[in-house]
Amino acid sequence: MALLKAFDPFVICLLCLILSASDFCNGGITSSFVRKEYSPDMPLDSDVFQVPPGYNEPQQVHITQGDADGRGVIISWITPDEPGSNTVLYWSENSKHKNRADGTFVRYKFFNYTSGYIHHCTINKLEGETTPFKPYTHRYYVPYESSHSTSPLWYSIKRASAYVIVLSSYSAYGKSTPQYKWLSDELPKVDRSETPWLILLMHCPIYNSNSHHYMEGESMRVVYESWFVKYKVDVVFAGHVHAYERSKRVSNIAYNIVNGMCTPVNDQSAPVYITIGDGGNHDGPAIGMVEPQPSFSAYREASFGHGIFDVKNRTHACFSWHRNQDGRATEADSLWFHNRYWNPLGKSFVASY
Repeated sequence: MALLKAFDPFVICLLCLILSASDFCNGGITSSFVRKEYSPDMPLDSDVFQVPPGYNEPQQVHITQGDADGRGVIISWITPDEPGSNTVLYWSENSKHKNRADGTFVRYKFFNYTSGYIHHCTINKLEGETTPFKPYTHRYYVPYESSHSTSPLWYSIKRASAYVIVLSSYSAYGKSTPQYKWLSDELPKVDRSETPWLILLMHCPIYNSNSHHYMEGESMRVVYESWFVKYKVDVVFAGHVHAYERSKRVSNIAYNIVNGMCTPVNDQSAPVYITIGDGGNHDGPAIGMVEPQPSFSAYREASFGHGIFDVKNRTHACFSWHRNQDGRATEADSLWFHNRYWNPLGKSFVASY
């Protein structure tokens, strides 16, 4: 007893630390599923691996950025039998005038292996494309003008009983920017009697406990999260992370410079945040989670799949996430949604895991 009394302050301090840690680490479920079967590798006799016809034809051509400003490229290739030419001819689109650049080559030996002739040629002062998102805006037309947006990167549509707002994670979104001004005007326009469900889409998740792209959405959260709560957004879908995660209804909007309230708290006016960037990826799923699982995270799994958001009526919707288990769609997570505007007191419940 005397020994315990002597260490009372230490015991109290230790208990406080343990309790604080338990509050922060009271997360949900981290799936233990690991995909064990993979498709067979591409066979070596595939046509993509065939050697180009002809004597000493260039092989393994690579093009990479050649300077700090993006106005130069380095072109590399290999000739197997002899050095051949070091010259690269290039020209502008629709131009008959051809430019030339001369490179160098190297060769090396490693134990009993002797490489081919490895050429490198740098081309500088190119007229690069400076229009951002040009491939996207030319390939994917969206009805942004109908929602009075100034850019196809942020806009809104009505789809049955849902009002869907698309935001751009990689365009300016701070105060006084076009996207900020548009969203500040757009959210008050939503008529929940006409479109009960308010859904947001963005690329970069603002609640993410995967080690891939961790905290990348934090600055956007700081700018817009209070609006998501104020206007009772039902769900926010994001991609970017090649895995699946569903949050609890939480918010982190109480912080100011003196109160220190910087931890997400349960908030029934807040949306559920779903990371659904799991449609597929050449490098495989984003494996690697932040540990311990944060309290805002309800379910997470590093595998591929797809989700279905099924609106039943103005008060209820069901979301289900289906794991792609080597070609078989397996429902791994689901949640009943109670509309934040029409049924704010309804408690969402997990139907199955």
